[in-house]
Amino acid sequence: MPEPSREEVSPPWSPVVEEEAASVHSSTSSRDDAEVPRALRIAGAWSWRLLAIGLVTYALLKVIGTIRIVIIPLAIALLLSALLAPAVGWLLRARFPRSLATALVLVGGIAAVVGTLTRVVTEFIGGVPELSKNASEGIRQIQDWLRTGPLHLSDTQLNSYIDEAQKWIDENTQALTSGALSTATTLFELLTGALLVLFATFFFLRDGGKIWRFLVRLLPVNARWRIDDAGRASWTTLVSYVRATVLVAFIDAVGIGIFLVIFDVPFAFPLAALVFLGAFIPIVGAALSGAVAVLVALVDSGPVTAAIILGVVIGVQQIEGHILQPLIMGRAVAIHPLAVIVGIAAGVVLAGIVGALVAVPLIAVLNTAVRRLAHRRPPEVPPDAVVVASTAP
Repeated sequence: MPEPSREEVSPPWSPVVEEEAASVHSSTSSRDDAEVPRALRIAGAWSWRLLAIGLVTYALLKVIGTIRIVIIPLAIALLLSALLAPAVGWLLRARFPRSLATALVLVGGIAAVVGTLTRVVTEFIGGVPELSKNASEGIRQIQDWLRTGPLHLSDTQLNSYIDEAQKWIDENTQALTSGALSTATTLFELLTGALLVLFATFFFLRDGGKIWRFLVRLLPVNARWRIDDAGRASWTTLVSYVRATVLVAFIDAVGIGIFLVIFDVPFAFPLAALVFLGAFIPIVGAALSGAVAVLVALVDSGPVTAAIILGVVIGVQQIEGHILQPLIMGRAVAIHPLAVIVGIAAGVVLAGIVGALVAVPLIAVLNTAVRRLAHRRPPEVPPDAVVVASTAP
């Protein structure tokens, strides 16, 4: 008996199904999607995903801006905890109770900051009269140069420029006064933020491991080991960054301060302290603090001393950028300069000086966390072991 042909056994709809199946791409779910060019489908997929990420990021920034009075102190407390954590570890290894070790380190840190600020303010108040006198003489010299120099400005032109400056100040007096009216609110926010920084730093140092384990327990079991590994690596990066920044800032301040003392520039200690604080804002902070030192030298000691101090500041910054930063920071916290500049600019726009201070360590921490999460490897510990493992911060 002859076998039936393929046309006789195949249902009448099979050619249509085969034709439709052939026209549907493996990456589409319907024939309508297959009619759209592949490049357009990919562009659309990227577009809505980027749009969703942008909306989530915008909402997150709005929330952070709304509760910045809480977020900023917590960020500063994390930086202080990263700075003071090694000292707490030394006391714990010396068998100090955890609460006592944390309190001693925190009180010692506060005493050092208050003592330094007291010395800076006292020296500044004592030298203001002499600096004001020198500044007045410097202004008169500038006026004489404007008259006799290449510009050859007359007294009438100088007086007109001075009158315009005075007029601008008078027109903006209302804006300055309105800003002063909010001083009480600003002081209240500063006081509240300072208290929150102190309390948060204390508990981060004492109970950081418990807080981190609690947060890890909130995650699915299969994700705990990865998040825990990324978190511990990020904390190590933050500690390394803060300690290296403090060391680099100290070297900068000592180097510039020695030359300020040698050339008898007033406010040598306050200016060195300003250089130390400015070093915590990479690139921008060092330039601004160095400019202040050069300006004081120009007003008090003349252009020659100011030029020497300018050369010292540039030399110290070059040593910092090409020797100290790569040597001390290491590859663990290496960040491209473009990322640093963009991060500082974004931080200034979002949160002012504090944003510039927090931007670079935040980028360093996120860089480490993303790299650890993207690195595929078997877990070092069982997923459930993270619940009982001791973890810092």
